Amino acid sequence: MIFFKLLQSFFRIGLFSIGGGYAAMPLIQHQVVDVHHWLTMTQFADIIAIAEMTPGPIAINSATFVGLRVAGVPGAIIATLGCILPSCLIVTALAYVYYRFRGLKMVQGILAGLRPAVTAMIASAGISLIILSFFSQRSSPKDWNGINYISALIFTGGFLVLRKWKLNPFHIMAGAGIMGVLLYSI
Repeated sequence: MIFFKLLQSFFRIGLFSIGGGYAAMPLIQHQVVDVHHWLTMTQFADIIAIAEMTPGPIAINSATFVGLRVAGVPGAIIATLGCILPSCLIVTALAYVYYRFRGLKMVQGILAGLRPAVTAMIASAGISLIILSFFSQRSSPKDWNGINYISALIFTGGFLVLRKWKLNPFHIMAGAGIMGVLLYSI
């Protein structure tokens, strides 16, 4: 029964997440945290952090880690397959249609119309993670009026360095991780 629920949930996520892994995060959160209560929001944020650091697409990595957490290795396999199967079917069908009708203005209009929706879904995932990080429900001596100022400081510093010097995002993430370890251990 759990395997069927995993397959069904991640098939839906794979079917309705247009725009890549970050666009799928609100859908994964809804299924995993809100609908099925397989994980808490904190556990979900931890899985996202691990999925971001792991090579590969974040949505597939998240599906794999959620499946592993919920039902072991078979759950990881089923959740991953559920996540990628709709994409494989849809891309195959769209490639055929696009190849056949690529010159039509209607096809170009449809593609242009999807861009704002994808941008909104990615922004929603980012805002959810920022809220979770800055306004965590965990009380800490590092909190000030409910705001985790160390997380806010690391984020702001990383963002400014990224924008000003355009460093490799991997270096920014590694630096943020090191700063987090140093500042939270004090």
